[in-house]
Amino acid sequence: MKSVISNTMKLVSAVVLSVVFSAGAMAEHHGEKMDIVDTAASNSDFSTLVAAVKAAGLVDALKAEGPLTVFAPTNEAFAKLPAGTVESLLLPENKAKLVEILTYHVVSGKVMAADVVKVDSAKTLEGSSITVTVSDDGVKVDDANVITTDIKTSNGVIHVIDAVIMPKG
Repeated sequence: MKSVISNTMKLVSAVVLSVVFSAGAMAEHHGEKMDIVDTAASNSDFSTLVAAVKAAGLVDALKAEGPLTVFAPTNEAFAKLPAGTVESLLLPENKAKLVEILTYHVVSGKVMAADVVKVDSAKTLEGSSITVTVSDDGVKVDDANVITTDIKTSNGVIHVIDAVIMPKG
């Protein structure tokens, strides 16, 4: 289990770096546009997120046609959670809670950065709404800072955030 988390952390780190270097560009691999999952999996900075998506059984949902907007926490964001949280969430008996948390990071539709700044909330696939705050310091989704925007994928867009956001319910 520890190696899965370690590998997941490495993958998340690579995804974030890939996202930072390709912000604004369409995610591609060998000339083919990549979906949300493949884009995240191609960057080690999202290894924890990818492992969580797999453990939650959400790979097919995030590979679907969409469009979807994902507020993607980095490995560092997951590392900020209390010790043992990620490991616990990845256990099969906690799958429902993991699904709840992950779907709270996803909004239906393709919401680009220019659109995000025009709203104060957005309904997530989990069912409740995230709060969007725009200030001189940048954009926040709940308590997470948006650190990279507009990573275009074949089925939506990814915005990178620096914290894992939790449903309020």
